[in-house]
Amino acid sequence: MILVHHLADSRSQRILWLLEELGLPYEVRRYERDPATRYAPAELKAVHPLGKSPVITDGEVTVHESGAVIDYLIRRHGGGRLQPDPAGPDYDRYVQWLHYAEGSAMPPLLLFMYVMRLGKAGQPLHARIEGEIANHLGYVDGALAGRRFLVGEDLTGADIQMSFIAEVAGAFGKLSAYRNLEAWLRGLQARPAYKAALEKGGTYSFAR
Repeated sequence: MILVHHLADSRSQRILWLLEELGLPYEVRRYERDPATRYAPAELKAVHPLGKSPVITDGEVTVHESGAVIDYLIRRHGGGRLQPDPAGPDYDRYVQWLHYAEGSAMPPLLLFMYVMRLGKAGQPLHARIEGEIANHLGYVDGALAGRRFLVGEDLTGADIQMSFIAEVAGAFGKLSAYRNLEAWLRGLQARPAYKAALEKGGTYSFAR
């Protein structure tokens, strides 16, 4: 049985969604954030030394990092679903999106969140960070022009991995200027598996 160590309001929500899309049996062990610091609880360090989420355990195997978890579940349990044919022309683009989400697109959004907490002390950095956010959101918006999904004609793990970027951007009030990106996210959030994952995971403030 796959066990998802699920932290509230975190990247692990998309792992629950992936499992629902695949129709795989799983269990959820939920962890709550500290209400003051918003940090994960110390109990997560018993699962993985970094104390981060998502982490899954699948028998004797423990996997962390969102992209690695998505790749593992699809590769080991997907039966060819939710990814392009590895021998086909779309597969390399699929892998790039899996890495791009956390490697390039997410850091400016995290910087925005942290620097805003500095108040006036962070103002010299605002323009640079805003520019980087616009650069990345514009890039994804352009990639979605005339498309329902990022790769091919069907949902893949790339869409699930990238969904968190759009959700966080929406939470920061930065999504409405990017119509393709916004429409893509609304389409993903309307999927039955997405809604089922919300019921399993509990309150998720990025689902808007």
